[in-house]
Amino acid sequence: MDSKQTKDNKTCKKGVSVAICCHNSAKVLPDTLNYIKKQNVPKNISWEVIVVDNGSADNTAEVAQQCWLKDAPASLKVVSAPQIGLVYARYKAFEESRYEFISFIDDDNWVNPDWVKIIFEVMTKHPFVGACGSFVEPVFESEPPEWFESCKNAYAVGPQGKPGDITEAKGRLVGAGLTIRKDAWQQLINLGFSNMLIGHKGKSLSRGEDTELCYALRLAGWKLWYEPGLRLKHYLSSDRLQWRHLRRLRRGGGRASVAFDAYFAALNKNDRVKFKQDWKSQALVVMMSLSSQPIKLFSSFFPALEGNKEVLLIEKNIGRLLELLKKRK
Repeated sequence: MDSKQTKDNKTCKKGVSVAICCHNSAKVLPDTLNYIKKQNVPKNISWEVIVVDNGSADNTAEVAQQCWLKDAPASLKVVSAPQIGLVYARYKAFEESRYEFISFIDDDNWVNPDWVKIIFEVMTKHPFVGACGSFVEPVFESEPPEWFESCKNAYAVGPQGKPGDITEAKGRLVGAGLTIRKDAWQQLINLGFSNMLIGHKGKSLSRGEDTELCYALRLAGWKLWYEPGLRLKHYLSSDRLQWRHLRRLRRGGGRASVAFDAYFAALNKNDRVKFKQDWKSQALVVMMSLSSQPIKLFSSFFPALEGNKEVLLIEKNIGRLLELLKKRK
């Protein structure tokens, strides 16, 4: 940790900022805020709640204010980030937060009563940790499909590895319930870091911004931590349990993989040869993979193959190919 980090750490207020990034969240936000109200936080821990209205077309901001009454256990601040994109909303949360640990929960996440307390304890006890992740439990609006269990990783639910330091073992954390040390974030900014991936943008299912941030933190020397005591429930609506939705998620993951190449090259010497290949060589590899199963590729566009993992691999390859073509210049 350099002198700049140490200096910033002295000026950062101890406490937890719970940030909820919202886009048209008026219907789901009340439940999320109700769970946050139930926090059991010791009096010696300062905390706040920040709702970032990310270009909503509904009354998200008004609903947030209405749900948070004067007798709420912490202060609530509603701020606007008009440029649509999850990353831009998070930038705003970092800018507005008063405390050193910023915990990002989604607008459909229901946190356990000890959330703030555990975050403060873990991040205070382990000053080398730049980001901390949680155990995510799915809650379904309707009966999940048969294929959900085998594909649940795409929905970022379940454990994130063995408890503790997962920097090398897993190397990344999911965005739901992700807590970032503000000093770590500030160090990245000071080094000139800027996200290539912006996350969900309206109805777009862009992905990878959380993984990119984790890779950047690792390159800056910070550790990643998984704390299973941090538990949240992730509400999954029926439309998100459709096969077509999962296919879109996988294609978005394929697109994001192009941006990860540079990080893999920096973190792993074995990936540097691949990174040095031009876009044509990389695109050719993907096209060869797609053309190796022409019948499966053609059949993948029909409902009969719902639940087939090879279809998801095809979607990932298509997404990667499209992004390589887009970024070829």
